[in-house]
Amino acid sequence: MAVAARRFLMVGGGTGGHVIPALAVARELRARGHQVFFAGTERGIEAKLVPAGGFELRAIRIAGLNRVGWRQKIATLGRLPFTTLACRRMVSEADALFSMGGYAAGPPVMAALSRRIPVVAMEPNAFPGFTNRTIGRFVARALISFPETARYFPRGRTELTGLPVREEFFAIAPRPRDGVLNLLITGGSQGSRTLNRAARDSWPLFLAGGRPVRILHQSGVSGFDDLRDAFGDSGLEGEVVPFIADMPAAFAAADLVVCRAGAGAVSELAAARKPAILVPFPFAADDHQTRNAEAIERAGAGRMIRDAEMSGRKLFETVAELASGAGVLERMGEAARRLARPGAARRAAEILEEVARG
Repeated sequence: MAVAARRFLMVGGGTGGHVIPALAVARELRARGHQVFFAGTERGIEAKLVPAGGFELRAIRIAGLNRVGWRQKIATLGRLPFTTLACRRMVSEADALFSMGGYAAGPPVMAALSRRIPVVAMEPNAFPGFTNRTIGRFVARALISFPETARYFPRGRTELTGLPVREEFFAIAPRPRDGVLNLLITGGSQGSRTLNRAARDSWPLFLAGGRPVRILHQSGVSGFDDLRDAFGDSGLEGEVVPFIADMPAAFAAADLVVCRAGAGAVSELAAARKPAILVPFPFAADDHQTRNAEAIERAGAGRMIRDAEMSGRKLFETVAELASGAGVLERMGEAARRLARPGAARRAAEILEEVARG
């Protein structure tokens, strides 16, 4: 039976981790015949990605409260009531609101709740961000990626949907092991100084270790030239690149991934059935990457190394330990896949349709 066209407001900005999943849900809603618009700031990444996706972005004035100086915190708290009031008219145009959290979501979500407009929150981290923790008990539904996250929301209102992930990651077939260990190292599109330094210090150890290894390392632009030249002199097989455009292909070729532990990264690892060494970014809001990595480690799908403990020797020894055990990487990969949730954007759209009907 056809569903009557509705209007949905999508909020959550500041980083790609907030905006990209919201865009995936927005595209699903648009394909179902609904009207979709966004609210966000003019300086966040949403200002670029949302219009590029063909959606309207309504600008709001708000800044973050996490890890900022006291002057900005006071200014933001002083502006918050006025921004929330300004959002009341905008949210009244929507039948339901979808929130990915983040500081840009706060005022529209509070305005929606004040007008009794249903809010569906997606929380992809094991430990919810500030906005979702604050409004959690008021949401109509909470869409989560880890079972332990359910305790932060009202009983009976959570669903384990996972985070929207590109279908190419789910399509990756299990990779038969050969004599060479294929290692993918990535600190994200901007790179990671910790991973870059540890990788460089590990090269002599891998060379002396006698185990054939092929390394693909996404370094980010900063420091790339020096790292590339040094790798060329290392005697190891592989490549250092500033950016990997086709990450699903890089995952498909990897036996083991070394990366940060953002929600997007761990969701892609699960979809691709890839074991991982996770090095949480220590300055992430509320240290949520550590919570994600701990959840992945408890599930048997990865090994966590804290940023301060990551070194060339630690990287080499951990890789060697995991790769030397019979079937260890394969079992970790299967444990990762059990955490995967295909169809997250589709299910989020269905739930938004349900709550919009009252």
